[in-house]
Amino acid sequence: MKTFVTAIIATSAIAFAIPAMAYTGQALAMDAKITIKEARAIALKDHLGKVTDEELEKEDGGSGLRYSFDIKHGKLTQEVGVDAVTGKVLENAPEGANPD
Repeated sequence: MKTFVTAIIATSAIAFAIPAMAYTGQALAMDAKITIKEARAIALKDHLGKVTDEELEKEDGGSGLRYSFDIKHGKLTQEVGVDAVTGKVLENAPEGANPD
């Protein structure tokens, strides 16, 4: 019984430690050529840190469809935009005073 309870507690801890990675703009994903996972890896290669927000949006520049990631490193939050068709980094700048 003790092993069973320990297993339940461990499973619960893992479930809460790994959040579901739903993102804004999933309805646009069928038009993307790269996945959010691939785009996230590209963004984190360009700017290390922890992704605090991610979305897929229609935006001027590139193909017009981009993944946008807020990446926090220390006190700085960087916005990194990755073209959802080409995988090219379109934006890599500190988050402005009025974040999206």
